[in-house]
Amino acid sequence: MPVPCRFRPSLGFVLLGLALSACAHAASRPADADLPAWVTTVGARSTPESTREFRVRADAAQRDGRSPATKEIQSAIDACAAAGGGLVVLDPGVYLTGALFVRSGVHLRIDAGVTLRAVQDNAAYPRQPTRVAGIEMPWPTALINVNEAENVRVDGSGEIDGNGPYWWNKYTELRRTYDPRGLRWVADYDCERVRLVVIRSSKDVTLSGLRLRRSGFWNVQVLYSEFVTVSGLAIRDNQGPSTDGVDVDSSRHVLVEACDIDNNDDCICLKAGRDADGLRVNQPTEYVVIRNNITRRGGGILSFGSETSGGIQHVVAWGNRGIGTKEGLRFKSARTRGGFIRDVRIYDTTMENVPYPFTFTLDWNPRYSYAPAAGDDASHEPAHWRTIRTPVVPAERGLTEISDILIRRAEVRGARQIVTASGLPTKPIGNVRFEHIRASGQTAGKIEHVRDWRWTDTEFTTRDGKPIGIQNADNLESPAIQARPR
Repeated sequence: MPVPCRFRPSLGFVLLGLALSACAHAASRPADADLPAWVTTVGARSTPESTREFRVRADAAQRDGRSPATKEIQSAIDACAAAGGGLVVLDPGVYLTGALFVRSGVHLRIDAGVTLRAVQDNAAYPRQPTRVAGIEMPWPTALINVNEAENVRVDGSGEIDGNGPYWWNKYTELRRTYDPRGLRWVADYDCERVRLVVIRSSKDVTLSGLRLRRSGFWNVQVLYSEFVTVSGLAIRDNQGPSTDGVDVDSSRHVLVEACDIDNNDDCICLKAGRDADGLRVNQPTEYVVIRNNITRRGGGILSFGSETSGGIQHVVAWGNRGIGTKEGLRFKSARTRGGFIRDVRIYDTTMENVPYPFTFTLDWNPRYSYAPAAGDDASHEPAHWRTIRTPVVPAERGLTEISDILIRRAEVRGARQIVTASGLPTKPIGNVRFEHIRASGQTAGKIEHVRDWRWTDTEFTTRDGKPIGIQNADNLESPAIQARPR
């Protein structure tokens, strides 16, 4: 049993705390924005106050990555929680570990020189009910889990390493057998890859300052939670598939700020369930502030969807920057998702060499999004296959409404196609406003099935000087286009 001792904060930890505090105070609001009052209420309202320290007792082999230290770390966490809360710390070293569960009142501090590295053993991550990619189902627990807890902090300047290649290779091999059989739609669910950090059904949780790398699947998922702060993370070395940066999933009053994200899928993504199962749960993502983040590789700086069934609303973002990210402000859904994306305000975005800065689609990735009808042997299928196949009835309920989107002040350089938008004939994308936009790229883009789009003080500079290609649009203004001198 770990023994408590007096807490003496290191100089490095004090400086880190001061830096994070300064960063948070420097996150000024857009000067000309009439922001709703709720933007000041997001994020964790409290953190553990007790400074009683519980040190992980691990031998030399467990501090140099040779032997798992899961039991020793969990023992310190549990002892801290049983004592009413406090601080859990580790001596410098590399600790192999399976799933860890951070309890209410616990501050898990991962200092510089400490690495928590995932054990490459499926048995080390017991399957529990959760939601993954929009579907509720049993799934392996994450490396770091905050489940049904309150007043929790996980921070420091150390590292959490997902040891990802083990799960990346597993997925690659599964796709080689699934794709020829027409099973792309279920591959992500059948290949149970370990997430790095999951905050589920919890409140007043802070995750900050850490370096996250090589996640087996998503890096951070905030699920069914409220009053959560995700701040100052450096997310790196994610060459594998589906290594989302930060996913806010059917959660509310969330703050994501000052993160630097380099990954291989959506960088910061808002989600709210998929298809019939997401409509059944019917829990929105709402009251979210996303500010002063940098994204590098990845699928989108800010992505909305494709899991939209419970609805995404009341989102304010500002001061975010994309450098070489594939897409910028990305709105995506599918014909069976349902729900909505509305009341979104995005200010002061900078994009450098982002090929597709502004994208909107209601028919995203059909091979993944739509399950084929069940065959005669469907009774032998796994339960989650049947969940995904469940039709949305009536079909109109599966159409997603995108409306009331404001994008104000964006600087875009080095784009390939500045705007790409494709609604549906029966569900146009409506009421999108672009204000004070300066964008340069190869082409202006293509828009179809939209209504009530406005462009104020917006200018595109393109190589060909051609206007946006517009089809089936109602009440649509066009931005000014000028040719770039060759």
